[in-house]
Amino acid sequence: MSARDRAGPPACAHATRSHPLLRAWIDPAASLPGLDQLERRRRRAHEEDGIGRPVIVAQTRDLLDDGLHYEMRVAARSVLATRDGDAHDAFNALVWLRHPQLKWALNARQAADVARVGAKQRTRAQCALTHFDEAGAIVWLASPRLLAAWDAHDWNALFVGGQQAWGDELAVTVFGHALLEHVWNGHASPTAKCLVVEVDRAALRPRVGEAAIVARWPPEEARLAEAIRAGRLLADPQELRPLPLAGIRGWHEPGSTARLVAQGACFRPLREGRRYPAPWLSR
Repeated sequence: MSARDRAGPPACAHATRSHPLLRAWIDPAASLPGLDQLERRRRRAHEEDGIGRPVIVAQTRDLLDDGLHYEMRVAARSVLATRDGDAHDAFNALVWLRHPQLKWALNARQAADVARVGAKQRTRAQCALTHFDEAGAIVWLASPRLLAAWDAHDWNALFVGGQQAWGDELAVTVFGHALLEHVWNGHASPTAKCLVVEVDRAALRPRVGEAAIVARWPPEEARLAEAIRAGRLLADPQELRPLPLAGIRGWHEPGSTARLVAQGACFRPLREGRRYPAPWLSR
């Protein structure tokens, strides 16, 4: 365990402890849960929804001596090797607790490709799956009105002119545990790699919380997980759209959106030749 992890987030993170993304996941005044607490939560989650999650165990030398690839251990033994006190691994476990259907779909695809090409090679699909696992988000799209602006990386239109659409026409479920870790460690401007799912506006709006965040949407996630497991989604990293999350209304100080978009390094122009797929229609 590093000194950083023992001490929690660094000094520069104090202002972000109340960040809306962290509030959607943990009590910002508390420490991250340890292994025993995570395992208790896993058992409780299973009791509540009947969906299994891998057992959360300490990543020890004895455990690693089984010789299994990380994903194969999850798939074959339902064991999640987790470093105690490590923020990255703690958030990974928390995502397993909240989004088990999506996690199992990613793991099934990863394990199938490891079995097919071996542990030392990586397919394009594995890259896409990993990008989504680490830095992924789901953007729930109830209106195509701002999609052209996003396609063109017209961040001013998407976030400044379109700021009232966030939480009404668009909302986001942050899935990637590395994104959560970055905010925990004081980096308040993460960029997500997104799957875009077209949904009904009336169904979306009651699920939207602070800062246009949808904590979880199990029925829609189940459909999305089925498509991922079947290989209809995340066959290639180019399917994923970048989204600088700091632009969303409620993720920053009121009135600062235009300045952020104008000055933030994460608001990058569209790369020549880059094109994005159409939103996925869940039904």
